[in-house]
Amino acid sequence: ALDPIHLMLDASGPVQIVLWLLIAAAIIVWVIWIAKWLQLQRLLGAQLKFEREAARTSTATDLLALADAHRSAPGAHVVRVIGSRLGDHALPHEFLIALSRRAVAAEEQRATALMPTLSSIASASPFIGLFGTVWGIMQAFLRIGVEKSASLPVVAPAIGEALIATAIGLVAAIPALVAYNFVDRRIGDLTESLSASADVWVAQLYANEMMDRARRGLRPEGT
Repeated sequence: ALDPIHLMLDASGPVQIVLWLLIAAAIIVWVIWIAKWLQLQRLLGAQLKFEREAARTSTATDLLALADAHRSAPGAHVVRVIGSRLGDHALPHEFLIALSRRAVAAEEQRATALMPTLSSIASASPFIGLFGTVWGIMQAFLRIGVEKSASLPVVAPAIGEALIATAIGLVAAIPALVAYNFVDRRIGDLTESLSASADVWVAQLYANEMMDRARRGLRPEGT
């Protein structure tokens, strides 16, 4: 019967190093996947709640106060960044849009933390496993040369450790690829929603700022 544990423990030194590296990578994949899933659940929940309440605000003051009350929401950070530049000087609408896009990009970077690690494991694990496979096959040929025989008892141990390296490489790579695609899709959904809402918040804050300046008898700069 197939005994992967026995094959791993009886493998040669280089193959054992490869196997332990791949096992560590497989564990890291699951840790990252769970951590990112929890993070995105929290961010998406906070963002959805913030967007719902923001849709009911009618003034810049209410929107900024809401952003202060929901600091964990990515959208709240975007609103606070825009609001920090409103004041005595009327900034162009295009500048506020650019500012909001930079804030959205910052939130996207925060959400994509550890994603390069998943990508690296998904792409590198099969090749690391292949190295172990090649080494095991080399060991099989060396045993054939030493024993002057290609019988199954001679080559089976080396072929076994070669194939287990490939198997463990796939065990690490496949979940990493699935996790990357799953998390990347959720991050894309969050970013798209945040970008669309940011345009609305810019327009709302800019309109309120212009109305406030009009009431105070001030003219926008450049007019």
